[in-house]
Amino acid sequence: MTSKVKEEKNMTSKELLKKQLMSGALYITQLIFPRCCTTTSRQIVRMSATETRYPGISFQSMAIKPPSHPTYDLKGIIKLALSEDAGDRGDVTCMATIPLDMEVEAHFLAKEDGIIAGITLAEMVFHEVDPSLKAEWSQKDGDYVHKGLQFGKVYGRAHSIVVAERVVLNFMQRMSGIATLTKAMADAARPACILETRKTAPGLRLVDKWAVLIGGGQNHRMGLFDMVMIKDNHISAAGSITNAIKSVDQYLDKKNLQMEVEVETRTMEEVNEVLHYASQTKTSLTRIMLDNMVVPLPNGDVDVSMLKEAVQLINGRVDTEASGNVTMDTVHKIGRTGVTFISSGALTHSVKALDISLKIDMELALQVGRRTKRA
Repeated sequence: MTSKVKEEKNMTSKELLKKQLMSGALYITQLIFPRCCTTTSRQIVRMSATETRYPGISFQSMAIKPPSHPTYDLKGIIKLALSEDAGDRGDVTCMATIPLDMEVEAHFLAKEDGIIAGITLAEMVFHEVDPSLKAEWSQKDGDYVHKGLQFGKVYGRAHSIVVAERVVLNFMQRMSGIATLTKAMADAARPACILETRKTAPGLRLVDKWAVLIGGGQNHRMGLFDMVMIKDNHISAAGSITNAIKSVDQYLDKKNLQMEVEVETRTMEEVNEVLHYASQTKTSLTRIMLDNMVVPLPNGDVDVSMLKEAVQLINGRVDTEASGNVTMDTVHKIGRTGVTFISSGALTHSVKALDISLKIDMELALQVGRRTKRA
């Protein structure tokens, strides 16, 4: 019997499940399913996230699953983050100051109020650094934490914990900052739904959008591949909004694809042009973006009359999305116009990280040191 088999035999079912969950690489694949309830041959593009090494274990076991992506390698992002920190020599300070076999306990501390996010990702980082590290949490992703709350701890080799520390905190602090702002905006936007945009940190698209879900928001398109979004440059190249939508309809029909189609409008004339086309032609259009129809006023307030007029004109024929001049101060007023969605790039492109620390329990470390004659 190998040492690995002996180790797993002595584990509880919960410990084994956790080990299996954290040890497999994330595999995300794109599936194509036939469209339901139709006699046409058009197909719907969908995606699913599965776990390769242990197919019986999926993100269903997590508090909030990450969004799906056909090519994103979450484990690869973790390895990259660790690699850029370690360079070609590793942690020279740890190697100089911390015995390789020394074991300690370190505590996660919230240093300000907010929504915690990134716990699942933190466990993946710990596992990548050292599978023997064990983490315990009093909170889960999406829970509120107050300043001074100790919400988790990790136990194992001190060297491994310190090596993982910065990468874990970088992910958790950014994700928690996004989740905290998203929660505040989502609450203020009701009954409208809050969305992020593609204005995410390069390489962290899935991580940023995962944090939005944890904060109670919804995801806009993941990238250029999963939704048609006709914006100003597409319209300029096509010659008109009508030409652009018509070209999209022809393309989707030719490729036998069905996906959401959104078109950006900036004036009431453009809204009317879109509605006229949709009334005359069978179209795949599902959403109209009402861009910059929230007008800032000198007193700091906003005028939403044009946005409200556009929503009333559309009258539920397709979903509507407000974009532009969306802040914590304006989102409540925008949400009351009847718009379906409100998108905000600020959720991810300029968010303030939540202050979180990870500190080794010095008293416990000293006790261990005395027992091993290291202190």
